[in-house]
Amino acid sequence: MRRVIAVGLAAALLVGITAPAAHAGGGHFRRGPGGLVAAALFAPFALIAAPFIIASSVAAATAPAVVVAPPPRVYYAPPPVAYSYAPPPVSYAPPPVSYAPPPAQVVSVQPAAPQPSVVQYPHGRYELRGDGVTVAYQWVWVPNPVAPPPPPPPPAYR
Repeated sequence: MRRVIAVGLAAALLVGITAPAAHAGGGHFRRGPGGLVAAALFAPFALIAAPFIIASSVAAATAPAVVVAPPPRVYYAPPPVAYSYAPPPVSYAPPPVSYAPPPAQVVSVQPAAPQPSVVQYPHGRYELRGDGVTVAYQWVWVPNPVAPPPPPPPPAYR
């Protein structure tokens, strides 16, 4: 804000000083009371403002503004990578050796001895019925048939 006021007062001082000189020299300006009125109006302001203008310019010249800023962030690109590629030497491994598979050994398993499906007793037998897959196994008792009566004795002769 001080600078705006100082610039305004400097402009007023400049106008106040140049108007009477231009009018007095009889140049291309029209003669009249305008230059004297301007000088009379701006002269007091110029005398009052001159010390402030000089002080602000001296203060600005002697004490520069200190600006503190963080250091700039600098990012460096990674250095270029130089690839020196040489193709690997050409070498071929010998093909793997393969042998014929050993002959398959045939193992034959003897079937288990069949379980007896009939168990005999003096007065009958047990029979195993069913196949165990579709019909369950079941032991069934079968009695022996009753022996027929002995034949009648031969007739006696008398």
